[in-house]
Amino acid sequence: MRQKDPLRALSADERSVLQHLSRASREPAAVVARAKAVLTVAGGATYTAAAQAAGRRSGDAVGRLAARFNQEGLEAVVPRHGGGQPARYTSAERERILSEVRRVPTPEPDGTATWSRVTLQRALRRAPDGLPQVSTFTIWCVLHDAGWRWQRTRTWWETGTAVRLRKRGRGVVHDPDADAKKG
Repeated sequence: MRQKDPLRALSADERSVLQHLSRASREPAAVVARAKAVLTVAGGATYTAAAQAAGRRSGDAVGRLAARFNQEGLEAVVPRHGGGQPARYTSAERERILSEVRRVPTPEPDGTATWSRVTLQRALRRAPDGLPQVSTFTIWCVLHDAGWRWQRTRTWWETGTAVRLRKRGRGVVHDPDADAKKG
């Protein structure tokens, strides 16, 4: 059967990126399978053959992927939001949460000497430029995405930094390879 929306010709850059993605072991399986399917279709195979080469069953899905690749380019290989509630907070609001956790709490107005999720929630809801509907789960998600972890000392701490005791007092040490170690 004739293809309704055949795949356009790939540029040299697109082809090299797709080849790299199709052999990558550290990329998500969906990205690898989609890259293999697009490369197989670009090589002249049918949608059904490309689906089988990518380890998928549906040639129709490969056809939709080819049509999306024609419009979006390499972004078509990356899966979109897979369902559930859409992201409610923008990057500015996420940065507002992070700026609040970086601020040292004052015991009198904040009611604490160290931040927990509940005390952060109270402070964000009370602030004039705060977030009146923010939940503790949203705070947890934002902090984890930014690399903050809950420590045994019952405080939030940014991953990749540590307080070390030196002769001249306490010093904060930053690990330059922290992002690579997180995986």
